[in-house]
Amino acid sequence: MATPVVDQPAAVLPGSALARPRRPGTRLTARNALIGWTFILPNFVGFAVLTLVPVLTLFYLSFTSSNIFGTASWVGLDNYQRLLTDKGFHTALGNTFYYAAVHIPLTIVVSLGLALLLNQKIRGVAFFRTVAFFPYITSIVAIAVVWNMLFSPEYGPINQLLGLFTDGALPGWTVSKDWVMPAVIIVGTWRDMGFYMLLFLAGLQTVPAELHEAARIDGASTWQRFWNVTLPCLRPTMFLVTVMITIASFKVFDLILVMTDGGPGRASLVLSHYIYTKGFVQFEFGYASSVAVVLFGICILVTVVQFVYNKRKEA
Repeated sequence: MATPVVDQPAAVLPGSALARPRRPGTRLTARNALIGWTFILPNFVGFAVLTLVPVLTLFYLSFTSSNIFGTASWVGLDNYQRLLTDKGFHTALGNTFYYAAVHIPLTIVVSLGLALLLNQKIRGVAFFRTVAFFPYITSIVAIAVVWNMLFSPEYGPINQLLGLFTDGALPGWTVSKDWVMPAVIIVGTWRDMGFYMLLFLAGLQTVPAELHEAARIDGASTWQRFWNVTLPCLRPTMFLVTVMITIASFKVFDLILVMTDGGPGRASLVLSHYIYTKGFVQFEFGYASSVAVVLFGICILVTVVQFVYNKRKEA
């Protein structure tokens, strides 16, 4: 009887295609990656063209003597050495820190207070929220014109109201070197508080009501509930708001430009306005770029410090 012959399978070489079984999810992973890059690529191209390339160009120009005539000879650190003895830069730097040091905490306190007030179940709350937010979307030119009339030393209603309570000298506001920065800070806070109020409102919506109820049962007062329940729950929102306000405060420009134009004298001159003056009025693009790099470095440094501090608080 004949014995059936069974064909032996061919030997599989270690490097052949048969030795590498295809993973079932490889094609799906590649497809998902392609879809992800399709969504990311347009935004990345826009970032590269509108942000990354201008920033790199800014750093290059800060080491040159670029001006309106198109010459851009390399000067190394000369622009930065000039900053050390430039009184205008020192004045703008001091005014910028002055504005930020007062505007940041004042805006946080006012916007958080508004959020706490308008988070209550009161009649017409939607209307009052809209009224508080409206200044943020109002034309900056209209804001400057109206507030300059309100701050008028002789005919403004603010000084007329203050005159009812005092017989002394009234503030000169935007025409006084001593009062122009407080006036700008007041307007800046009034303008920005509505936007940050909405962010705080969104954060307050996430605070569990059960925590407040438990604290109330334990006999905690309103202030104790705010300090020990509301504020810890608002930490992520507070961090976001603080970073945004800080960067916006150091970059303040439009309000200064249309309200005081850096005056009187240089009393309200800030870094952004100084960059504009040097670059687009005096056409010293290289020197203006060096000032912009300093402002960029300040914003980065302050933001990094805030991130590190927030990380330590969360640990």
